[in-house]
Amino acid sequence: MALMWTGCGTALVTPFTTHDAIDERALRGLVRRQLAAGIDFLCPCGTTGESPTLSRDERRRVVDIVIEEVGGRVPVLAGAGGYDTRAVIEEARAMERAGASGLLSVTPYYNKPTQAGLIAHYRAIAGATSLPIIIYNVPGRTGCNVAPETVATLATEPGIAGVKEASGNIVQISEICRMVPADFSVLSGDDAVTLPLIAVGGRGVISVAANEMPAEMTALVRAALDGRFADARRLNERLLPLLLANFVETNPIPVKHVLARLGLIEERYRLPLVPPSEATRRHLERVMEMVGLREPMAHAAVM
Repeated sequence: MALMWTGCGTALVTPFTTHDAIDERALRGLVRRQLAAGIDFLCPCGTTGESPTLSRDERRRVVDIVIEEVGGRVPVLAGAGGYDTRAVIEEARAMERAGASGLLSVTPYYNKPTQAGLIAHYRAIAGATSLPIIIYNVPGRTGCNVAPETVATLATEPGIAGVKEASGNIVQISEICRMVPADFSVLSGDDAVTLPLIAVGGRGVISVAANEMPAEMTALVRAALDGRFADARRLNERLLPLLLANFVETNPIPVKHVLARLGLIEERYRLPLVPPSEATRRHLERVMEMVGLREPMAHAAVM
């Protein structure tokens, strides 16, 4: 399972039409672009995919489309998380029936369970599906942090294969890498921390920036995993302005703006998300120029 969740995965955005429906044509195009760039796995219906504002039927349709386009070439890690354990189990079973390779399950938000509650939550999900589960820890958005000791406990559970760590706390990430078994995947949930995470024993990233520059993010991760840290540092330095710019407003607002500028999607969001401010638009356009982000380059070899 660890090999399946190693490398660069993309936290796919969900494109919408002008009528607020899922833009299935654009979604298929995004998946094909990812595959052409050599991405290692795809993650539809995570929070970058605006999953909280997708209906149950929409989430399943998005996953169906991604699985169909992928055609078994890379694993598909479908989002299935939330604050109601029973509802998450239902979603997990639906994603398993759809043919997903694994599940990305964000911690319960708002109800803020204790560490014992988190253990019980993930054990219940793991007991209800045969799919491997990646825990998603993003305390800045959920108000709930999964402690290293809790991750280490869950790492011994059959079916729990890894953690997407978006705490931004490199000490916590280092502790997790030290405490979990070798076959447990620790993945970055923050693009800007990917390189140091791999340096302390992590296996890769579930990336926002890979929506924009999939070949380059994949090259960065592979260089780091191969121990070619000078190459990885050069790529990281080049991409860092974009990695940071993607979070100047709430994700996925900036990344969807950039993708729209590239002509890949319509710039449409689900409320309560709204388009970026004019100042953010100007900043993103400067960053695109700075990193050389142009559509023909997105498919080019970078190393």
